[in-house]
Amino acid sequence: MTSNFGTDGLPTALPVARLVDELHKLPGIGSKNAQRLTYHLIRMPEREARSLAEAILAVKEQVGFCDQCQNITDQNPCAICANPNRDQGTICVVEEPLDVLAVERSGAYKGLYQVLHGAISPMSGIGPEELKVGDLLNRLKADAADQDQIHEIILATNSNLEGEATAMYLHRLLAPLEIRVTRLARGLSTGSELEYADEVTISRAFEGRQDFV
Repeated sequence: MTSNFGTDGLPTALPVARLVDELHKLPGIGSKNAQRLTYHLIRMPEREARSLAEAILAVKEQVGFCDQCQNITDQNPCAICANPNRDQGTICVVEEPLDVLAVERSGAYKGLYQVLHGAISPMSGIGPEELKVGDLLNRLKADAADQDQIHEIILATNSNLEGEATAMYLHRLLAPLEIRVTRLARGLSTGSELEYADEVTISRAFEGRQDFV
């Protein structure tokens, strides 16, 4: 059997070493966890392993980004953007697709979204050009040209240094457009991330949102 070395330097079968290395590339997966997952997959019934592999391929082949809000979706536009019953005059700006799920679970918000896919973080080399800020501005310009009624932008970035920096940057860009810009109330504790907040906290944050000053 052909052997190679895994992330711990120990010799192992080449397919096993390859899987360990690939799992190790995933965020939050250290070398030990990558090995545990690999050996779990080896023991998994073939039917379940194939189902997992097919699910991963299906995500890559069928899931993309909504042209309007940049949320992940298997249809374009996404179900939220295509829903005429949503409040078409409000856009909630969030950092990640998981934040959309968190807000939707709360039931506190019935408008539209814009997903940035990150936050400004100079320490990590992430500037505004790496985010979907341009998509938001283009959307607002197209809306103005069509004389639609976007009357409020809710900045729902996380309550940490990166989220606050992103909110400040967006506020400066949006100020000339003369659209009301609000920020979620501090029902969200400082340093918290939206996707981990409970439904009640998110609901209160939306209810108590204030004009961005």
